[in-house]
Amino acid sequence: MTLLGLNSDQLLSTTRAVRKRLDFTRPVPDELIRECVAMALQAPSGSNLVTMRFVVVQDEEKRRAIGDVYGRVYAKYKASPGYPGRSTGDAERDRIQGRVASSADYLGEHMGEAPVLVLGCNEGRDRASAVAGIGNVLPGTWSFMLAARARGLGTAWTSMHLVYEQEVAEILGIPYDTVAQAVLTPLAYTKGTDFRPAARPEPDQVIHWDTW
Repeated sequence: MTLLGLNSDQLLSTTRAVRKRLDFTRPVPDELIRECVAMALQAPSGSNLVTMRFVVVQDEEKRRAIGDVYGRVYAKYKASPGYPGRSTGDAERDRIQGRVASSADYLGEHMGEAPVLVLGCNEGRDRASAVAGIGNVLPGTWSFMLAARARGLGTAWTSMHLVYEQEVAEILGIPYDTVAQAVLTPLAYTKGTDFRPAARPEPDQVIHWDTW
């Protein structure tokens, strides 16, 4: 597979949450998904025990069922105080957050239309150990997303479906008693590959040297 040719800093700074620019019309080859999972498996894993699992959903009926679940949760989020589309009185911030809200709204309405949905999960001996070890799948999921970006694919880190995690487990046959879901992402080719870094604070605004 031909990669985009991004250097490491470009890859890290331009792997964005892609929503409106996901191409729902192009199928994603299985081999590309395997390559992304292979990169995910190189991520850190506690005690060198690989407990991360990825559920790749291509079946249209199951994708739409998960999309319906996500849409129900998203409707509650949209009505909550934390919804980014709410006015703050700061015109510039409202302009930026309005774009974020519009993008999130789109995914809330169209999640199930992505050609692939991927669930990052952690498997344990029982429910408690699966949940306790959830940190084992988070680095791997980010590596999956970086690998996807390098291959011209888009992703969006979401977890609000966990409100109905057991319902999603039933749709996909995930053993709820031993497998904890962590992240749900669409996976699709992007419309164009020209993503830019997001506006973020300067490092010294978030660093605490030696003490808080």
